Amino acid sequence: MRITGATVLLTGVTGGIGGALAAELTAKGAKLVVTGRRREALEPFAERYGARTVLADLGDPDDVRRLADEAAGTDILIANAALPSSGDVLDYTPEQIDRALAVNLRAPAMLARLLAPAMIDAGRGHIAFVGSLSGRAATKSSSLYNATKFGLRGFSLAFRQDLHGTGVGVSIVQPGFVRDLGMFAATGSKTPGGVRTVSPRQVVDGVVRAVERNVAEINVAPLELRLLTAIAAQFPGFAERVQRRAGAEPVIRKIVEAQRSRR
Repeated sequence: MRITGATVLLTGVTGGIGGALAAELTAKGAKLVVTGRRREALEPFAERYGARTVLADLGDPDDVRRLADEAAGTDILIANAALPSSGDVLDYTPEQIDRALAVNLRAPAMLARLLAPAMIDAGRGHIAFVGSLSGRAATKSSSLYNATKFGLRGFSLAFRQDLHGTGVGVSIVQPGFVRDLGMFAATGSKTPGGVRTVSPRQVVDGVVRAVERNVAEINVAPLELRLLTAIAAQFPGFAERVQRRAGAEPVIRKIVEAQRSRR
């Protein structure tokens, strides 16, 4: 799918990866539509990139439907928005669980459902989900995040098959630990076990490649993390024991506390 000249709906633009994606998409000549809950956070993107803004709360089903209506004519959907959703499930209220599931899984699936028919009619389009390697392997204190990212991966890969032959592609891009932006920049924490990170630029390049080449799945992470994740996906009990012995508990606790206010 050619990005130049295409209308791109980008969710999660006010997050670190979202901002980097907005800059790259604009540089490639996309007509950008961005969304978020706070007008003051969106306005700089409108000014900097000439983007059209749509205020919407992805945790609200009515807002998700309205967003799809206002973004009619979208050629490319990049569903990037997500809550960190870290912490033990027993520490969450039912309302917080509902919001994590709504923002991280329901909203991207529903936007794909609502925007895909027009793409199919046009015989062209692409839907790219920004997931996480947490959609392939489970980790402690990430039950909700794992659940939504596992679900997003399954939805993406199956929906891609549903749309085969329509001219509309579907991809999922799954970063590992990203430096400079996101939870490690916000919390000052080191990665668990000292695992190497990737740059925001690498994630952006992965998304662009997925869209332009219609790649089913791209995992953006150092080789060793991709291998460890593949092993953990096949042997979860073994991976659980390895994680416990890695001594990552203090790092995990620090991250959970830093992200508590974002539930």
